[in-house]
Amino acid sequence: MRLLLIGAFIFVSSCLAQEKALAGDTLDNVRQAGRLACGVNIEEADYSKSQTHGNLSALGLDVCKAVAAAVLGDAGKLTPVVLHDDPQSLEALKSGKIALLAGGTPDLTNQAAFGVGFGPPVFLDGQGFLVHKATGVDSITDLSGRQVCFLADTQAEQDLDDGLAQRGVSFRPFPFEETGEMEAALITGHCAAIAAPISALANMRPGFHGRISQYEILPETITLEPFVPVYRAGDPQWAAIVAWTIHALVLAEDAGVTQANAAELRRNGRPEVRYLLGGAAGIGRPLGLDDDWALRAVQAVGNYGEVFDRDIGAASPLRLERGRNALWTHGGMMFAPPIR
Repeated sequence: MRLLLIGAFIFVSSCLAQEKALAGDTLDNVRQAGRLACGVNIEEADYSKSQTHGNLSALGLDVCKAVAAAVLGDAGKLTPVVLHDDPQSLEALKSGKIALLAGGTPDLTNQAAFGVGFGPPVFLDGQGFLVHKATGVDSITDLSGRQVCFLADTQAEQDLDDGLAQRGVSFRPFPFEETGEMEAALITGHCAAIAAPISALANMRPGFHGRISQYEILPETITLEPFVPVYRAGDPQWAAIVAWTIHALVLAEDAGVTQANAAELRRNGRPEVRYLLGGAAGIGRPLGLDDDWALRAVQAVGNYGEVFDRDIGAASPLRLERGRNALWTHGGMMFAPPIR
């Protein structure tokens, strides 16, 4: 009986210790290390078939910097960990090699298999189409009867079949095993369009060099694939810190707060702006942070619009339009709840 009681005590103690570890130790561990280990996906030249997005590493790195600035007071206290596809990234998160994965896609299977949680979107990706302007393909319906290229044995293939069938568009499938061969088929006119996530299409376009202006990404997409920060499940404090750091960048853009004027607006802005930027005592307490956490995040990377333009938008090689990533006040889908 005594042995049974001892065994039961050890079992219960073990469970309680595990529950405590899952309850919220990430912030303490990051502070103790003095660094934020953050996973950033950097695609291989011929991007992995297990990856949902193209190379969004610049955007992911800025997410890491914003969180590091909010938590540790300095965006430089960051240790980027280079990863090459979704499975490798999620395994690094599960094992504790990283405290945050800068970008992944919410997925029921991965959530259950790796024990992760997902933050708010930092980019709304989705399967789109890259076309040569001279072909006269201006919309998805113009692909009817045309040959469409895609990587075989990927999610893109199923999405293409389902998405065009729903729109009553009958196309001719042209699968490829390698990205380079697929790009060559578009250049030579053997296919009317390449179907892939718009982030992947944007990464392909600079490879056309002097002919880049001849190609465009259609404004329509047939899927919605959010690019979000990912963290280990079971730590609500850390989840809240990550989520509200991103919310703060979106709210900053909506309020006209920029990297350059954030400090001034903290002193002399509208009351709600001063509150966001730490002008009211206690705003950081619910997160376990000081009151200037949002101010530091914005000063580190800028507001959401500045981050988008610099990393994947007009000021970047990808030159993606804001589209549905515009603020909800400007016809897009990007929004954040108020900080009160």
